[in-house]
Amino acid sequence: MAGYVGSAIEFYDFVIYGTAAALVFPTVFFPDLGHVLATTASLGAFAAAFLARPLGAAVFGHYGDRIGRKQTLVVTLLMMGLATVGVGLVPPTDTIGVAAPLILIALRLIQGFAVGGEWAGAVLMSAEHAPAHRRGFYGMFTQLGLGTAVVLANLVFLLVHFGFGTDSEAFLQWGWRIPFLLSAVLIVTALYIRLRVEESPAFAEPAGQAPAAPIAALLRRQGRQLLLAAGVAACAPMLVFQAGTFFTHYATDHLDFSTNFVLLVGVIGGLVELGCVVAAAVLSDTHGRRRVAAVGFGCAVPWSFALFPLVQTGSRPLFAVAIVVTYALIGVCMGPLAAFLPEIFAPQYRYTGAALAHTFGAVLGGAVPPVISPALLNDYGGWAIAVTMGAVASLSLACVLRLRETAGAPLQGAVSSTRSGRV
Repeated sequence: MAGYVGSAIEFYDFVIYGTAAALVFPTVFFPDLGHVLATTASLGAFAAAFLARPLGAAVFGHYGDRIGRKQTLVVTLLMMGLATVGVGLVPPTDTIGVAAPLILIALRLIQGFAVGGEWAGAVLMSAEHAPAHRRGFYGMFTQLGLGTAVVLANLVFLLVHFGFGTDSEAFLQWGWRIPFLLSAVLIVTALYIRLRVEESPAFAEPAGQAPAAPIAALLRRQGRQLLLAAGVAACAPMLVFQAGTFFTHYATDHLDFSTNFVLLVGVIGGLVELGCVVAAAVLSDTHGRRRVAAVGFGCAVPWSFALFPLVQTGSRPLFAVAIVVTYALIGVCMGPLAAFLPEIFAPQYRYTGAALAHTFGAVLGGAVPPVISPALLNDYGGWAIAVTMGAVASLSLACVLRLRETAGAPLQGAVSSTRSGRV
């Protein structure tokens, strides 16, 4: 539960920001730029968090390996949540000028710094408590945070937008802030749970197991695995933020679909993603992490080239199918990763390794494609977006095939391991 609620908040904060970046921020924070530049600037502010994620992964990975998972996760939760609430309080550019987008970007960087250490700590708390033959199932609960966040964020935006009716001016002025301010409720709930969870079994032993510089030991001993794991982690965020950010903007701006319709499709997509995460995580315990993840990546490669043509038809049913199928693939790609990534790294620097791998994958897949997609579409057309997405999916497929299978293997430092937890 501690892993699940923290992950749900992390992804909720990112999804509502991505949704607002597609629907609201070009007008509210970048009103003086042209249409393409305003959209690119808005998505660039969204991507700014990914620049801070590697630093956060290194810092929180260090302390997570040195002092424990629990304390680190409490800090990341508070930083992430408070920054999200802060976004909902930033005045528009028309009121305070250029300070508005600067404050927005600063808060976004704080979000990114915090989330750099959040996911890894949450999945390690699950993986290190889990029996070896059910590690995929236990890790599933952290991964369910994304689908929950997609459903919750789109539903909240849908209700807020629907509640304002045709008064879009009120929505642009303050209605969009409600989903961000509601994050405060989630923070209190998650903090209550996390303060009561037991520390990971990896820290049941006296301190001193971790090296003085976990990142240096990681790069020296498992640098190759880190690069491959980062490649594995790139596909899912690419699909997540293309579907939830770029295609959300494209549907409302270029296809003139109603915002309510696009948000409703997002809710359905999130529900489908939840089911696919469960199936993929459970299957990874019996059929292997590599095999299940490879199926997801292998399907994502051709789907990358089919997705944009379906969206470009302008058909509402085809758009809904395109987005929902994308979320289904996201679930398949994500399901095994909460167990797979921690299993790759030794316990002395497992937090650092999982955090950096997930973060570098998110930077490559989640930050770059949504930011460059408007420019690619404007200069080269939709085929360039398809090539970009297909390349990221192909990279993840190639990387997962180069890693060894880890399902069922003992996880040192977990409940099923020897008492010392050392390698």
